[in-house]
Amino acid sequence: MPYHYACAVSASDLRPTTGPAAPQVSRGAARISVCLIVNPAAGGGRAGRAAPGVVAALRARGLEVRREDTRDLDHARELALEAARREELAVTLGGDGLAGAAADALRAVPGSILGVLPGGRGNDLARVLGIGQNPIAACAVIAGGVARELDLGLVGEHTFVGIASCGFDSDANRIANEAPSWLGNLVYAYGALRTLLAWRPARFELVLDGQRHTFTGYSVGAANSKAYGGGMYAAPDALLDDGLLDVPYVEQISKLRFLTRILPKVFKGTHVHEPAVHVLRGRELQITADRPFTLYADGDPIGELPLRVSVLPAAVRVLVPADSPLGSTGRARDGGPRDVGADTAARPSSNGP
Repeated sequence: MPYHYACAVSASDLRPTTGPAAPQVSRGAARISVCLIVNPAAGGGRAGRAAPGVVAALRARGLEVRREDTRDLDHARELALEAARREELAVTLGGDGLAGAAADALRAVPGSILGVLPGGRGNDLARVLGIGQNPIAACAVIAGGVARELDLGLVGEHTFVGIASCGFDSDANRIANEAPSWLGNLVYAYGALRTLLAWRPARFELVLDGQRHTFTGYSVGAANSKAYGGGMYAAPDALLDDGLLDVPYVEQISKLRFLTRILPKVFKGTHVHEPAVHVLRGRELQITADRPFTLYADGDPIGELPLRVSVLPAAVRVLVPADSPLGSTGRARDGGPRDVGADTAARPSSNGP
């Protein structure tokens, strides 16, 4: 069978691809054609510098490659759709925002599969999927990976692959996006430290699958994936394929304690064991606050509070290594809104009626 959209698969292969029997991308009777969608400015120009080597590496693996550079995220969506129409495999080389934009476009195209190569500052999707941080080495996944169904987060008309967050994170993301490129992925730590200097607590109200939770504190996230900000595991138990959002939030503590007990631990995900940190889990989240905040997702601003965030289960198929750590935990898609953080039974006062 000739190559169609993203892989040469038969009708019997169009089944849920979350298990070990997920179909492998194969050349079939024709060479695979790749549309390499590049954000040349990603990672302070890292993606643009890596692109020629990536093109060569893909061609060395027997793939036909056509390169397209993006102007913005809307253009990236157009390029992904064009690739699908041309029966090419859409592969992104950039950050999580670029991958999310392409995934948003391809979710409407039956049979499509997305390839992801790391080229941004954070590359958290590639990290969580086991693709790695070297774009040249990651070309092996494009040539020989397996397709897995992943969830997407949804805010209004915008989807995201990783984590949407607001509050303290709103200010930290804005500062990080304005930081000089030479800081690399240290921009996220830089943004957090700069934000902490002027931070004052905010009052948040969350409604998760109909249950209300109120708290005063720092931030709240809606996590489709584990990590954001270049390896910060804000929601270490979140899964990309369970049909649920993990919702971490941080109650009010002193700035010194936040600096010494929360920020250092988030890089290993152990901050969730701190008494001030809660993690809820559910399908639909409404967020309001007592002052204006911008919600950021995959590093980009996507809206102003109040907002509703939901999950789109199995919305897109993405190429991952055959031994990817994705999924395989046995957690069913049956989650209701519940607190899965540490010591929550001892702190009922943080929740409203």
